[in-house]
Amino acid sequence: MRPAGPVLGILLAGALVLVAAAPASAAAYRYWSFWRWTGSGWAYQQQGPAVFVPGDGAVDGWRFALSPDGGQQAARPGASAEFAAICAGTAPRDGYKRVAVLLDFGTTADALSTIQPPAARTACAQLRPGATSAEALAAVAPPLRYDANGLLCAIAGYPAAGCGEALAATPAAPAARRTTPTVPLAATLTLLTALAAAAGHLARRRPG
Repeated sequence: MRPAGPVLGILLAGALVLVAAAPASAAAYRYWSFWRWTGSGWAYQQQGPAVFVPGDGAVDGWRFALSPDGGQQAARPGASAEFAAICAGTAPRDGYKRVAVLLDFGTTADALSTIQPPAARTACAQLRPGATSAEALAAVAPPLRYDANGLLCAIAGYPAAGCGEALAATPAAPAARRTTPTVPLAATLTLLTALAAAAGHLARRRPG
């Protein structure tokens, strides 16, 4: 007779695979994410706008969107942005730097209401060399709105209300990307209990 211990181990391992395959969920937030243009695409800005000091010729990007997570999971600005094109109408000035800024107000799906978001736009800020990205943004897209913790809530007055609220949990990955069938957690736990009971019964019946 096959030992009950190995059989139980195999069955439990299979059940745990089913638990791991169950879909996870992640909170979604509406907020302005901060990006920098690399010349070939948008890279998430690791430093906050109040401390990051862009160099002359830099391009800052902002996107308001409903995103599942922060950081690299946030929605990127939807358009490319070249410094030469954005700042073409702003002549260089001694003692100042120029920083291009792209604002992407998102889509109607990202909006807090049925109000149509403003169209994306660009601007060129001319600032002292030590100015931060927050100062560049304030120069070209007032009014800005911050919460008590310093979180940027609105750019150019958009949105008029709200500040990074968490929405209902959403699937962590699109269903189309899942290749393993999923089983509800309660059903999986029931299966584990039944397997353990069956293995115990086999062990009791085993002679010696």
